[in-house]
Amino acid sequence: MTMQSKPKHLALLTVCIMLATIMQALDTTIANVALPYMQGSLSATADQINWVLTSYIVAAAIATPVTGFLEARLGRKRLFLIAVAGFTAASVLCGIAVSLPEMVAFRLVQGLFGASLVPLSQAVLLDSYPKEKHGSAMAMWGMGVMVGPILGPTLGGWLTEAYNWRWVFYINVPIGIVTFLGLSAYLSETKTSRTGFDWFGFAMLSIAIGSLQMMLDRGEQLDWFSATEIWIEAVLAALAFYLFLVQTFTIKIAEGKQPFIDPSIFKDRNFTIGLCFIFVVGIILLASLALITPYLQNLMGYPVVTAGLVLAPRGMGTMVAMMIVGRLINRVDPRILLASGLLMTAAVLWEMTGFTPDVSEWTLIRTGILQGMGLGFMFVPLSTITFATLPGSLRTQGTALYSLVRNLGSSIGISLVIFLLTRNTQLVHAELAGQVTPFNDALAALAPGRIWDMATTLGKAALNAEVTKQAAVVAYANDFKLMMVVALVALPLIFLLKRAKARPGEAAILE
Repeated sequence: MTMQSKPKHLALLTVCIMLATIMQALDTTIANVALPYMQGSLSATADQINWVLTSYIVAAAIATPVTGFLEARLGRKRLFLIAVAGFTAASVLCGIAVSLPEMVAFRLVQGLFGASLVPLSQAVLLDSYPKEKHGSAMAMWGMGVMVGPILGPTLGGWLTEAYNWRWVFYINVPIGIVTFLGLSAYLSETKTSRTGFDWFGFAMLSIAIGSLQMMLDRGEQLDWFSATEIWIEAVLAALAFYLFLVQTFTIKIAEGKQPFIDPSIFKDRNFTIGLCFIFVVGIILLASLALITPYLQNLMGYPVVTAGLVLAPRGMGTMVAMMIVGRLINRVDPRILLASGLLMTAAVLWEMTGFTPDVSEWTLIRTGILQGMGLGFMFVPLSTITFATLPGSLRTQGTALYSLVRNLGSSIGISLVIFLLTRNTQLVHAELAGQVTPFNDALAALAPGRIWDMATTLGKAALNAEVTKQAAVVAYANDFKLMMVVALVALPLIFLLKRAKARPGEAAILE
């Protein structure tokens, strides 16, 4: 894809691009808080209602890598408009769904159309802004990608409480209409080409991603590899991914065939290392959010709206950090900013390992702001470094892979921390319960007024509830510690990135 000339009304085009990014990113988390309300309306069980989330993730993950091919065939503007219109229409259908099968089907459609929005948004901004302003452009784009999921629970909780759970989908309608009209007016079309399509490679990657997502979603419910279904999904994912790799690296380009993903894209060292980094960012971004939300509601007793308001400053921290980085990216080595973000995030996660249900709201807000700033310091320089040396012809395919890996990191991270939370709660509960006996003097020394009389059924139930609560606190701390370790383990990868030097009259050029 050749670089486009600077479009007219660049500011208005940027606003429309940001709206598309926020609209798609918001839907990854906005429905979470509304699930209990959906469960009753759609007559679904607790296990079944999770398909409202996973169907969207699976569809988006499968459809994301095909963005490059569709853009070449249809043109960037036409594909963008189709994606926005389809996503908006699917949101309306989700809002009027009256049964679980309908909701799952409409969420699949929403995910399929929404998959192209983020990589197209990133590619348009990179092509619309000159190279010396890529850092600032990625800062703006990153706000939508990072802030959307963070503000999702807050906005979703408010819409559900004030109106109805269906409004978590209807909110996309005005955004979608404005975005569609703006892109129609300000986005220029790109040239199309009749390139071939590797249907076998696409099918194998789709099966691999779909099977992996199914395994991650169902694993906790079925006790992982003790269930035949999990084994089937794991084997299917591994086999399909192996066949995809074989197809990708052995297809004969000289005969006019094109692999689904051009293997030459991985020759760019910064891009390959950037994929590893964004996988880690995906884990930390949504996995930490998936933990702190139930922590506030279940252990601290916060109402849904209050929990969302306490989490909102986290998004503010991200926005502040991205504005700062947007100004520093051309003056400071991006690797320094990336390392600072990782260390800040790790430090906050370490502090969170000491959280108890008595932690103050100020501590929650302060750590949320700092964690948001850490993610903001990571995301912008990472996007800039990852695509700095990638050829323009591979940019759309690269942004699609970038979004795919981030989504996979998020889904794997969420599944892992929730599984460990459940398992560790059970293990710690068993260990603590072993110490709860009538002969334990520590119980008698606790504050008076406790209804922990082990001679009564009510007392035993109250004592068990307290043991469960304390076990959960320990399990959450272990998960926070795990994410801290993940952030620190990724730190040495920074030294594998190409160094950035500022040349006279130019931005930071990667060498």
